[in-house]
Amino acid sequence: MSLRRDARGKRPQFYADPAMDQAMAMILVLAEEFSALRDRLDTVERVASAAGLAEAVEAYVPTQDVLELREQRRQAFLARLYYLARKDASDAAEHSTPASFVATINEIAEG
Repeated sequence: MSLRRDARGKRPQFYADPAMDQAMAMILVLAEEFSALRDRLDTVERVASAAGLAEAVEAYVPTQDVLELREQRRQAFLARLYYLARKDASDAAEHSTPASFVATINEIAEG
């Protein structure tokens, strides 16, 4: 059994459209990731250059283990990026019933 890792309760809404709040949350996650990545890359490039390793960095071919670690990191990043969308879907699923599904379909059909 896994513990629920999502915050409970109503989330503050800053925009009239909840999708805008989701988009802003995703943009902030991307900005955080991008900023950290730029700092880290700058450090690596400076160290590599000072050590005469710039060519070695360009020639590097990752092993399967490295590729798998990168994929794990990528998946963790995507989980953070899509956190709000995933949480909203989870919350909706918890409150979904067959009757609410039929009501939604009927509402859509009525246009």
